[in-house]
Amino acid sequence: MASDKCSSFLLAAAAAAVLVLASAPVAHSWSKEGHMLTCRIAQDLLEPAAAHAVRNLLTEEADGDLSALCVWPDQVRHWYKYRWTSPLHFIDTPDKACSFVYSRDCHGADGAEDMCVAGAIANFTSQLMHYNHGSADRKYNMTEALLFLSHFMGDVHQPMHVGFTSDQGGNTINLRWFRHKSNLHHVWDREMILTAIAEFYGKDMDAFQKDLVHNFTTGTWSDDVSSWGDCEDLLSCSTKYATESINLACKWAYNDVREGETLSDDYFGSRLPIVTRRIAQGGVRLAMFLNRLFGEHNRDVASPA
Repeated sequence: MASDKCSSFLLAAAAAAVLVLASAPVAHSWSKEGHMLTCRIAQDLLEPAAAHAVRNLLTEEADGDLSALCVWPDQVRHWYKYRWTSPLHFIDTPDKACSFVYSRDCHGADGAEDMCVAGAIANFTSQLMHYNHGSADRKYNMTEALLFLSHFMGDVHQPMHVGFTSDQGGNTINLRWFRHKSNLHHVWDREMILTAIAEFYGKDMDAFQKDLVHNFTTGTWSDDVSSWGDCEDLLSCSTKYATESINLACKWAYNDVREGETLSDDYFGSRLPIVTRRIAQGGVRLAMFLNRLFGEHNRDVASPA
């Protein structure tokens, strides 16, 4: 299960991901910064056994840093080998239903079951439950499972990744973000994050991360952070997270937005707290998953069927 047992294909892909991390465009996902923040927060919360397992599974190019490869699933989703993963980054729900029903909504365009971000989280969680099995590295690619789980935990917390079918989660709702062209999906993926880092933190992502951590340790969210990890069965947690996202999408993302309008200070100021909270929740919950999967007491984790 050590990194030298990873396939040469994954090693090459991981190396490419590290090299282009700073410049590669990210489509239909938290921005590079959003994913990195989620993974940084999670890794800082890992218990010793889980921290060791994560370092053991990461490729050498990552140098022990999970956040360095958190964008990898976006960068390979259009490669032939990984094209099947493209629908795993989101969930399309019926327009204005403002609900997520797994049996109704978690399927691919061809009707294939479990092909959505909630299903992907359950699938890769199930694979990682085999981490301590002697044959795990032959049956599953544990490194890929870790990277996909880490990435999709970020995606499911982005409200517009559980959006309406007709507008593709806001991708077809074209508008302006302050002075430049964008769309509603991108506003939630990256525009608000990048604007916040630039305007409030001098483009210093470390300072932004420090503020997020402060908010859930001793600040605004500290009173309810303990409830973020509430979920007995890891294989069903993603349904809860997706339901939260569609509710937030209806209440905050879509609400009062019209095609072609300009979103600026009012929208930014009222919606940024939702974005920052979701990034933090994704990080805290990813840490909870990894601690339970890789921790010393992982026998208590519900076994996959």
